[in-house]
Amino acid sequence: MINVVIADDHPLVREGLKKVVDQTTIDIKVIGEASDAGELLELLREKDPDIVILDIAMPGKSGLDVLKDIKEYHPGLPVLILSMHPEDRFAIRSLKAGASGYLTKSSISEQMVSAIRKIVVEKKRFISPAVAEQLADRVDVNSNKPLHEELSDREYQIMCMIGSGKKVNEIAEELSISKQTVHTYRSRIKDKMKLKSNVEITRYALKHSLID
Repeated sequence: MINVVIADDHPLVREGLKKVVDQTTIDIKVIGEASDAGELLELLREKDPDIVILDIAMPGKSGLDVLKDIKEYHPGLPVLILSMHPEDRFAIRSLKAGASGYLTKSSISEQMVSAIRKIVVEKKRFISPAVAEQLADRVDVNSNKPLHEELSDREYQIMCMIGSGKKVNEIAEELSISKQTVHTYRSRIKDKMKLKSNVEITRYALKHSLID
């Protein structure tokens, strides 16, 4: 039996994931659920799952930050990242941070069970064709690294939020950080990317398909 813990702040998403597991398998069991980082880390002190399915957009700490905590305290525990974003936005960052796979929520019903088995049973990473293409591009010595890849995970997250039109107070509330901290990150983003305003950040994000 493959034991799974699900971490997503939306109850309907968690129910959907459990339904996929219950209706399509007899060898995979959901043994715990968490709605935020604190609940998840507490749950992992009590349970011993074979894999964690983790939403990248958790409240407070981002999924990538939570992933790093899991890798620190449970280094052998594989994590499958779920995201509403296409692979080209967060997949490589997730894999670099220690994830064993990245799955878009639109692909859950078709690929989640296969991803779990590949990661837990075969001890391999789950990599979609789109991610494999990105990895191939990374080893192309002639490719120029875009500026946004120089950003930290949190800077990248905030850049995407600014680019999609969110105000400082909205970002602060969603990420559970102060408005001053958001201002600090925005200044770093502008410095690193040689951009002068939120409008330029939005243009850059649109040009590189980082926002919808």
